[in-house]
Amino acid sequence: MKRHVFIAITLLTASHVVLASEMVRGTNYQSPYCGCCKDWVKHMEENGFKLDIEYQQDLTPTKTKLGIRPAYASCHTAQIQGYTFEGHVPAEEIKRFLADKPANLIGLATPGMPMGSPGMEYNDQKDPYNVVAFDKDGNTQIWSRHHQ
Repeated sequence: MKRHVFIAITLLTASHVVLASEMVRGTNYQSPYCGCCKDWVKHMEENGFKLDIEYQQDLTPTKTKLGIRPAYASCHTAQIQGYTFEGHVPAEEIKRFLADKPANLIGLATPGMPMGSPGMEYNDQKDPYNVVAFDKDGNTQIWSRHHQ
């Protein structure tokens, strides 16, 4: 009797293989009507994050409580591992921040809604923007520059 053995091979790149137990969890606070917020969450999920969504009509109280100053506000605010991430911050920058865990900083922000940032893709348009790190007193420093 002959035995047939079938071998299935699946090739996946390391950046796209994330077990559910390895996903970094957090919460994203956003308007129920914002499409770019949903696109940013998708970007995060594609990069190993699992964000619960909390819809709010007015995000101002949440932003204030989490230390977001108006100068670096955007359309959504995420809380991940006790840190705050405001706006369209690239997942790679959040991963680097969480790996470093800077003691004096409480989060990162991408002020405004720059075209070409994650969730704000539009054709080939890529505006230059900075990701800023901020502390509990509202002081900021440039964390990274994009499309410069």
